[in-house]
Amino acid sequence: MKVKIIDEGHESDLEKEVNKFIKENDIEIIDIKLSTSCSIYSEEQIYCFTAMIVYKENVN
Repeated sequence: MKVKIIDEGHESDLEKEVNKFIKENDIEIIDIKLSTSCSIYSEEQIYCFTAMIVYKENVN
């Protein structure tokens, strides 16, 4: 089993990167975990959207 972590500042960017990773690799998805966090820097809100993809590489 392997793990791929993808981190983006916007949920639609995370969605695109997760789909890209799945499409470009010959893998069997075991699980996908999602984490969201928000922090405040000065008066700006900073979001972090993270996906952890647990997968196996297909051996053909």
